[in-house]
Amino acid sequence: MTDPLFELTSFQRDLLYVVVGETDPSGQEIKAELETVVDEITHGRLYPNLDTLVKKGYVEKGEIDRRTNFYQVTEMGFEALQARRNWEDRYVDL
Repeated sequence: MTDPLFELTSFQRDLLYVVVGETDPSGQEIKAELETVVDEITHGRLYPNLDTLVKKGYVEKGEIDRRTNFYQVTEMGFEALQARRNWEDRYVDL
């Protein structure tokens, strides 16, 4: 079995984990959550990577208002995360 998330960057996988862990987060909420564990994330890094996740079908984007979008993990994204976690669990026994 191949890992469908292998094609993503580690940053994109981190974005996916944050989106699945929150309820319809905005881009700024995702950014704030990630910045609790990494240095500053620029607009130019965040949104193109979120758009990549949308284009690949892992995340859906909706509109809160004219300036703010929300993100949610698709069924495909959730299944890919589950497969990734199962693969990780084969190697990491905590």
